[in-house]
Amino acid sequence: MKGLMTLCLTVVCAASLSAQTRETETTSKVTVKDGKSVEVTGCVAPAVVGGGFVLTNVADKKGALHDYVLVAEDEGDLAKHVGHRVQLTGKVTDRGDAKVKIEAKSKSKNDHGDEKETKSESEIQGDVKGTPYLGVKSLKMIAATCP
Repeated sequence: MKGLMTLCLTVVCAASLSAQTRETETTSKVTVKDGKSVEVTGCVAPAVVGGGFVLTNVADKKGALHDYVLVAEDEGDLAKHVGHRVQLTGKVTDRGDAKVKIEAKSKSKNDHGDEKETKSESEIQGDVKGTPYLGVKSLKMIAATCP
């Protein structure tokens, strides 16, 4: 009998927990601070990991090619230029004392209307895992296709 009561109590608790589903919305904002101002030319492509966009085939003064993770206020503008050759101005993290600031906010709501908000902020200095960031200030399309 005691085992049956434990089983019933377990089922009731599990049912009440499953009824408390959560609706979660997460937003994040990435900013480049204190980087060196540059003007670079390359091709806009979708990022392979994590969404967003990268600028590929950016040649330095020695002819070596680099990629930059693009950080922009309006990513919709970047989306319009996927596959295009563009000229960008902005600040980069691979030169000087640049910092990448990441702010994330998460809101969750359960079936009872209770809301919980979580905020986090972090700052990373310089190059992150070998791929520098470029904070986009302006964009100019040069060609409708990339080489």
